[in-house]
Amino acid sequence: MKIKSKIWIESNNGILLSDGRVQLLKMIDETGSLNKASKALNISYQKAWRLLDEVNKTTNQPLIETKIGGTKGGGTVLTPYGKSLIIVFDTINKDCWEFLDKQLKKHSLC
Repeated sequence: MKIKSKIWIESNNGILLSDGRVQLLKMIDETGSLNKASKALNISYQKAWRLLDEVNKTTNQPLIETKIGGTKGGGTVLTPYGKSLIIVFDTINKDCWEFLDKQLKKHSLC
């Protein structure tokens, strides 16, 4: 048996991080492009942009930097703050799952 849970982090302004938002940030970091990230995650560019915009409204530091196109093309990169949020979220999730697994064992359900 295993307990399943979904974690998200909220501020007074809305959802800061959720699994989907973190996956989007990771894919942006991997591809260097919001467009490529949205395609890889099979979501529309508009939805990806809306998710990023919502995250940006909940924090006072930018998570991404965009570069305007040109001969080498544009792109989107994560800021150091954006990268740190991924690490924090993943750590919280891991710790939560470990705690829940311990609780399940503690109460002899598995």
